[in-house]
Amino acid sequence: MASELSREVPVVPAQTALLLVDVQNYNCSPEGGEYRDLPAAEREQRFGYFFRTLREQTLPNMVRLRDACRAAGVEVLYTVIESMTLDGRDRSLDYKITGFHVPRGSWDARVVSELESAEDEMVFSKTSSSVFISTNIDYVLRNLGVRYLIVGGCLTDQCIDSTVRDACDLGYLVTTATDACLSLSEERHNSALRNNQGYCRQRTTAQLVAELEAADARGAR
Repeated sequence: MASELSREVPVVPAQTALLLVDVQNYNCSPEGGEYRDLPAAEREQRFGYFFRTLREQTLPNMVRLRDACRAAGVEVLYTVIESMTLDGRDRSLDYKITGFHVPRGSWDARVVSELESAEDEMVFSKTSSSVFISTNIDYVLRNLGVRYLIVGGCLTDQCIDSTVRDACDLGYLVTTATDACLSLSEERHNSALRNNQGYCRQRTTAQLVAELEAADARGAR
């Protein structure tokens, strides 16, 4: 007998959270700390694709998805890379080796203005690729009664991939918003989506918005 278990299950808004990963000034603004010491020409060469895609496609999709989730009563959560200390001594070894350091309370640690959190939306400061490793988000999601997790943000092949896999292992039904996340190249983005499709459902922003609107129309909040 075929199993009835499946990842291909529409979300139930009252049991769903949208998690927007690391869309912050540090790495999503040209003036952010990750790029501050780079000459403009080098920044364009190395990160031009990222910033164009973020500005023209990914960030508008994040805003659209966030607004649809708010309208449907879905909890909206954010992560930012941010140390608990000014000198970053609490960071993971991986972040220390990589050189990621966003001081506590800094401009770099803020969600970008286009996606700024509402007053009562939660922002989790993390010092690891997966938010589940360095924060209490699993505890909070369970307190909220969340079973379904929609994930967007950056980078698709790093923090998104790590977060999706950990969430699945912890028992959440995960949907990756495929055009509301991005990486440093199209190839890296697509490769990551291919690699983690066995862990999660994958939908575009338009498909997720339609799903949320349909649930609202049925009164399935």
